[in-house]
Amino acid sequence: MNKNIDLNMDFSKTAYLLPTQQHWLKSPVNGVSRIPLERESAESGHTTSFVSYQAGSFFPTHQHIQGEEIYVIDGVFSDENGDYPAGSYIRNHAGSHHSPFSKQGCTLFVKLNQFQPDDHQQIVIKPEEQQWFDGIGNLKVCSLYSYNTENTALVWWPANEVFQPHVHHGGEEIIVLKGIFFDEHGEYPAGSWIRNPHLSRHYPSVREETLILVKVGHLKFS
Repeated sequence: MNKNIDLNMDFSKTAYLLPTQQHWLKSPVNGVSRIPLERESAESGHTTSFVSYQAGSFFPTHQHIQGEEIYVIDGVFSDENGDYPAGSYIRNHAGSHHSPFSKQGCTLFVKLNQFQPDDHQQIVIKPEEQQWFDGIGNLKVCSLYSYNTENTALVWWPANEVFQPHVHHGGEEIIVLKGIFFDEHGEYPAGSWIRNPHLSRHYPSVREETLILVKVGHLKFS
């Protein structure tokens, strides 16, 4: 039986992890390490992590009980279905399985066992397939996935952009991919993870060109 961990599983609270606070932990597989961000149990249940594959490492064939969502931060991630370079976005539906590996090494942002029960879409979006559109102000937005209240996108911020104060209905989760993201609560350099709860609010800005991966409307609320 997997031990209950309960790491950042209270979705009514803000949680974040800066690069200076991160420590890689070995997984049960040689060459694969993880930084846990949310974890329900040791090796099962709701899980959000940064995952690192050393060059030549691989993970045994496994099934995604409640789905798997991946963003490739750097390197090239692969499985029997193809190669996914940095910037690729992947959703493996509940019940799917694969045998992942990386020839040159890679770093991933991974969310496991968090799909809505009726969400069965399989999606792969590589960088050359991304479509960018004008957002609010001077932002550029690349939508990656939308389902019910859940939305995932890449957002590019030009230097010195200030966004309007806003409320997070269903919460907001951010990975800072490039630059430094600011709000009235702190500053978050590239590699930071931030999670803000349902109905939280903030006033974000940047001082240099910044790229974030943002997910909204997916956190539990009553």
